[in-house]
Amino acid sequence: MKATHNGSLRKSLGTAGTYTVLGLISLVMMVPFLWMISTSFKEPQQVFKYPPQLIPSTFRFQNYAEVFDRIPFQWFYFNSVYIAALVVGGTVLFASLAGYAFARIPFAGRNAVFLILLSAMMIPHEVTAIPMFLFMREIGWIDTHLPLILLPIFGAGGVFGIFVMRQFFITVPKELEEAAMIDGCSRLRIYGQIMLPIAKPGLATLTIFTFVTNWNEFFDPLIFINTRSLMTLPLGLSLFTDEVGTAWHHLMSATVMATVPLLIIFFLAQRQFIEGVAMTGLKE
Repeated sequence: MKATHNGSLRKSLGTAGTYTVLGLISLVMMVPFLWMISTSFKEPQQVFKYPPQLIPSTFRFQNYAEVFDRIPFQWFYFNSVYIAALVVGGTVLFASLAGYAFARIPFAGRNAVFLILLSAMMIPHEVTAIPMFLFMREIGWIDTHLPLILLPIFGAGGVFGIFVMRQFFITVPKELEEAAMIDGCSRLRIYGQIMLPIAKPGLATLTIFTFVTNWNEFFDPLIFINTRSLMTLPLGLSLFTDEVGTAWHHLMSATVMATVPLLIIFFLAQRQFIEGVAMTGLKE
């Protein structure tokens, strides 16, 4: 009885220690986010005041309104939202279809093709930037949103999505698929009515990764976009830096507003995201 009690005590202490360490790490990681919010309400002269103030002496709410006066922030926001929505939708559809095929449909050279696709993820994006720019210029897509939508879907982002969905579909028992085939279901019907509902955690994981990656993308818009009204948020935020310096109070206000969709997406899908990360595992 005493041994059991000691074991429970050690387990409780271990759990408490784990949560304490994780809490301290979370607090450290929250400091930049809290500092961003704090700076967004500060007067310009308070940003670099020493000693630093986490809570401003006066809250300058007009910083947020002034963002829209300095840059066409609403257009940047709209561009980022609709591009991210199209990329997420296209990537989820393309990756789930291809992932199901690689996981469940036997065909000649399946593993070889999959390995070739994975090798595309190993090529640095900077290596293909110039050839891709020249190709997009030849077909007249420079200064349009088409490269920002199609390249992530059918490029390295789409390959990563195929990998995630393939790993998830592998974990689904084959008996479900075999029973559906006995009942006369086609492959497409099995995919749409059986696999996709089961794959919600994997889809949520892919959605969050794709949305965050696309929402924060700076390199591709910098290459392909020239017109200010077509810029996305990451590229638009760079306009707060000019030859006289950076307007940190405005930049932080704009960044806070740009962070809101990321928080909404994560909190809506966090349960499925955690489950998906665990289930997409490394099962072969």
